[in-house]
Amino acid sequence: MPNDTDKYNIKAVSRCFQILDYAAEQSGPISIQDVCTALDTNSNMAFRLLASLQSSGYMTKDPYTGLYAISLKTLKLSRSALHSQEIRKVTMPYLELLWNQFPKANVNMAVFYNGEVLMLDRIDTQSTPRTYFTPGRQLPFHCTAVGKVLTSEMDEKELDTLIKEKGLAKYTEQTITDPVAFKKELAKVRSEGCARDRNEFIDGDNCSAVPVRGRDGKIIAGISVSALVSNMSVEEIEKAIPRLKDTASRISYMMGFTTTPVL
Repeated sequence: MPNDTDKYNIKAVSRCFQILDYAAEQSGPISIQDVCTALDTNSNMAFRLLASLQSSGYMTKDPYTGLYAISLKTLKLSRSALHSQEIRKVTMPYLELLWNQFPKANVNMAVFYNGEVLMLDRIDTQSTPRTYFTPGRQLPFHCTAVGKVLTSEMDEKELDTLIKEKGLAKYTEQTITDPVAFKKELAKVRSEGCARDRNEFIDGDNCSAVPVRGRDGKIIAGISVSALVSNMSVEEIEKAIPRLKDTASRISYMMGFTTTPVL
């Protein structure tokens, strides 16, 4: 059944946002025909919608190819969205303390949003000045430690839908691509209270992650410690897990979680 708010929706506005969502998922610029197909609309309407987005500054048009791309103006929205996240304000001091203990590692925080694992924060290792996972980047859920943490307590129906829609793509020889094996991995995550990525997403990179819980006891974020083998051995990453759990426990407490969830 339609929501109560549906009667207040302006169809043209909704379609403009659909175009932005569509364009964000593509690897390059889009054409009028692409929009026609994606929105199941005619070329005249597609052109008008794209022209509106262009005039508002949220999309640009290449004068030579006639193709459209999302503009840099959208960065203001993403930056504002990141700054508005309360968990970032709470988490960062604890992540910095954790990083001080493991300066050769990267310390990360991610959330699960709209079917995606979304990086919110990262503190880079002293050994690698370039950030690989910039805030706002999307990561695969099945072969990253934070992804496993964030999906570990999904009900089976929701998890099956996620697997069906996103798939279990192979990134390295260690990537789990079988749904049954992946579910066994998540059972291990629930049992041990932590997740591991051992060369599953990037060869030579290892990561351990643990959950951060909110007031109701549900997982609201994942924090992790990751490093290339040239910076930290697998054994060192393993030894960081107790510190990682302690940090997550402190953050969870600040977010309102206690051993007896407050409803």
